[in-house]
Amino acid sequence: MQNTNTILMVRPVAFAYNAETAVSNKFQAPGNAEAAQVKALEEFDAFVAKLRENDIEVTVVDDTPEPHTPDSIFPNNWISFHNGIIILYPMYAANRRAERKQAVLDMIKDKFSVTGIIDLTGYEKDNIFLEGTGSMVLDRKSKIAYACLSERTSKSALEDFCARMNYTPCSFTATDANGNLIYHTNVMMSIADAYVVICLDSIKDAKERNAVVTTIQNTGKEIMPISFEQMNRFAGNMLQLENKKGEKILVMSEQAHKSLTYEEISSLQKYNRIIYSKLDTIEMNGGGSARCMIAEVF
Repeated sequence: MQNTNTILMVRPVAFAYNAETAVSNKFQAPGNAEAAQVKALEEFDAFVAKLRENDIEVTVVDDTPEPHTPDSIFPNNWISFHNGIIILYPMYAANRRAERKQAVLDMIKDKFSVTGIIDLTGYEKDNIFLEGTGSMVLDRKSKIAYACLSERTSKSALEDFCARMNYTPCSFTATDANGNLIYHTNVMMSIADAYVVICLDSIKDAKERNAVVTTIQNTGKEIMPISFEQMNRFAGNMLQLENKKGEKILVMSEQAHKSLTYEEISSLQKYNRIIYSKLDTIEMNGGGSARCMIAEVF
């Protein structure tokens, strides 16, 4: 099953530009620093309200002031859910490792059926990282884990995940228009049940690009390419969900939606309805968008 109608989101208490992550995240830029938490909270609450209006089950956990976790709004990097199994991931920035708070895990265990936990965080001591469904974009039906390798996405940890969860890795190198490694795969591609949105231009090596295209085509999904400019506006950071009525819904930010052409929107709407929400402050200071804010619960 590719989609879920149940998601986990973490309500920020001290959202801010994180200098530790900005080293490898070229999507980040400090802006409105003093008002970042206030504006991010407004954006978060409006986004959650819109998701709930569309019959998506949202479990919201309030972050805590201590320890200070400026990126707690992006839980999909440290936790993922797989039919009762929880996986905890090794994180690149030391101050992001504190996001793995026991209170969050306790709430999850209270609300959902947890049959096991796989803890990959031990890789941190060897500077090996795999930041959840930021580092990996999962085709859950075909059991393929797509991953652009970077400081935050190590091949050895990716292969460990795949061996444990019976996935096939599809790793490659992706760079932005300036030649910088793309920090997370989920900003350059998104996998839905019948299509894949992807910035193919970011995969410079022709052999790697062809391998990714062939892998996608072999799953029968339509490829919808986006440009560097659209990627920079988070058009790759989308997520297809399914609401309680069984309706497929594609979720994205307002900025991402504005970057799409009429034809591209029409192509996406063949497969699902689209909802979007204004996330400008979160995108600027956090370097992540709608998909990064959602941990899917299976």
